[in-house]
Amino acid sequence: MNRDLTVSELNRRVATLLAEDPGLSDLHVLGELTNFKAYPSGHLYFSLKDDKAVVACVMFRGQAQRLAFRPQDGDRVRVGGQASLYEKDGRYQLYVSSMQRQGLGDLHQAFEAMKERLQKEGLFDPAAKKPLPFLPRTIGVVTSPAGAVIRDILTVLGRRFPGFRLILHPVPVQGPDAAPAIAEAIRTFNRLRLADVLVVARGGGSLEDLWAFNEEVVARAVFASEIPVVSAVGHETDFTICDFVADIRAATPSAAAELVMPRREDLVLRVLQAMSRGRNAVDQRLRLSALQLDRLLRSPVLRNPLVLLDRRRETLDRLLTRLQHAASTKLGRERTRMAGLVSGLQALSPLHVLSKGYGMVTDKKTGRPVISTTMIQAGDLLDIWMQDGILECQVRSIRDRGRMES
Repeated sequence: MNRDLTVSELNRRVATLLAEDPGLSDLHVLGELTNFKAYPSGHLYFSLKDDKAVVACVMFRGQAQRLAFRPQDGDRVRVGGQASLYEKDGRYQLYVSSMQRQGLGDLHQAFEAMKERLQKEGLFDPAAKKPLPFLPRTIGVVTSPAGAVIRDILTVLGRRFPGFRLILHPVPVQGPDAAPAIAEAIRTFNRLRLADVLVVARGGGSLEDLWAFNEEVVARAVFASEIPVVSAVGHETDFTICDFVADIRAATPSAAAELVMPRREDLVLRVLQAMSRGRNAVDQRLRLSALQLDRLLRSPVLRNPLVLLDRRRETLDRLLTRLQHAASTKLGRERTRMAGLVSGLQALSPLHVLSKGYGMVTDKKTGRPVISTTMIQAGDLLDIWMQDGILECQVRSIRDRGRMES
């Protein structure tokens, strides 16, 4: 009968079997990167997956420094290395010594395609972004009720502004039911006007873990929301479609809480500063008004207002005198000009000519002036206008002036 093994002995035996298998000590594997994390130590930890399985991988600093590109979730790669077992926790994993990029994985390609399509439709347009309310009365949160996300948000809000009001709409944040539930939660908040600002949040994870927030149904619900939406999905380096559509992206759920709620101490300080500025402004205004009042009280005009009235009367008298003088001068010039016109008219008047012994002959019948003998015949009646009357005459005969002179 075989003796009982300890856990460490079992793990050591399995590790030895893997190490002694030549097909597992120098192998190459094709797959898609997921859960990629680069640690400060320089080591890289990630998983390699296909459509049916996942294997954990580690690449130590020495090999990672030789990489010609920066790996990220969604990359399709070809890795070389050996399969082994980490004895301490019994974890089977692949120790990677080389990695070449083969292209984008299926999920990453789907992400880029949807991002490009929604961007062309205008869902990422900065002009459509809504500003966050300065001091929301109610904060709506769409996330899982379990886990650190909601606790982090509550902790930050409680530290920044105690007494806040928060409504949590619990939803799954991973799996096939997550995207429809998240979209419906956003629509419910809007339909019932339950909050002044919404935080859509979850913790970090792989591209697959965060995929619900890349679904089109979530993107369109965020875009249609009349309530401003803050997207706080994953860690600082994680980006989702929800981040691009939301009115503002927060690097983490805790950062989202800081964005939506100001610190109470900051608000109190701003109020106190405003009050101080207001008091200083009022004091300065009162001092200026007091100086102005003092100058007015010492003004001779206020001490003896009749002086100002007398000065105004004196000015008025001077103006009246100047007006009368100007009017008299103008009237004299007009009279002289009128006399000249009258004299000219008199010189041209027919009556002036008649005063010299001449007469003016008009046809009795028509009243027209007769200026030629050809205009009348013997027997016609004429009026001869003299200086002091009119002679009524009848033409007896007409003689030519040429025969008369001869």
